[in-house]
Amino acid sequence: MGTFVQQVFNGLTVGGIYALIALGYTMVYGVMRLINFAHGDLCILGAFVGLTLLTGTAASGQPGALVLLLAFAVAIVVIAAAGVVLELVAYRPLRKADRLSAVVSALGASLLIENSIMLIWGPNVHVFPAGLLPDVIWHVAGATITFVQVMIIFASVALMAALYYFVHHTLFGTAIRAVAIDQDAARLMGINVNRIIMTVFIVGPALGAIGGLFIGVYYRQAYFTMGWTYGLYAFIAAILGGIGNIPGAMIGGVLLGLFNAFAAGYLSSSWQDAITFGLLIAILLVRPTGLLGEPVAENA
Repeated sequence: MGTFVQQVFNGLTVGGIYALIALGYTMVYGVMRLINFAHGDLCILGAFVGLTLLTGTAASGQPGALVLLLAFAVAIVVIAAAGVVLELVAYRPLRKADRLSAVVSALGASLLIENSIMLIWGPNVHVFPAGLLPDVIWHVAGATITFVQVMIIFASVALMAALYYFVHHTLFGTAIRAVAIDQDAARLMGINVNRIIMTVFIVGPALGAIGGLFIGVYYRQAYFTMGWTYGLYAFIAAILGGIGNIPGAMIGGVLLGLFNAFAAGYLSSSWQDAITFGLLIAILLVRPTGLLGEPVAENA
């Protein structure tokens, strides 16, 4: 029983991180029908930006929760700005081009960000400072639950709920959904499509920056290739839930986190990737559009 409860909390923690990052993929795809392969690297860039602030303050005293909140705020602003630059430089000029050109541009942006992280911070693993959050532990049904896990789970749920409300219950969110359905018709209705797309490239990377810092705080380490690994898992989560579907990204992330946790806990962590991709293949064979995805018409 203790192992089961432990893996549930482990899976919910990691799943919440996957879901936050997957939301960036699904928002961009929902509006532009584009897979932003640089998204995972933006997330880890956010972790390094936050880490720089945390280690910079460590010399004058032990970083605490207040400094951690400041690190999150700075990382969100920096990565949101990077998302805007990415859209303006790498994607907007190719908006009318064929899909292959946009994919190549996205992969190029991913490599550029990854290698920039390596050149600025180096290729070695960087360790997050200890004592960022209260060292509180709860023992539940034989499992050990930490304050960091609880914080990540609740913060992820709150952020995902806030994004869902923003997209589905606000006027600006209605504009986002209109652009996702038909950009030309949205223009005729007076919607500024460029502004909507730019907003998507602000919100998605901002959530990704939070997810990247959650990874650093939870695992207490960061290295320059992490963006590809976690970006790939988040992409799988988005596909599982139905890419382009916000609730689908949430569900896909949580399910993938739980599945990975149970695979590592009851089988072997060395088989985790193989089992994950096997799950992806099995679900897509039954539901090619993902659990909550629906077939969409391509814009002319």
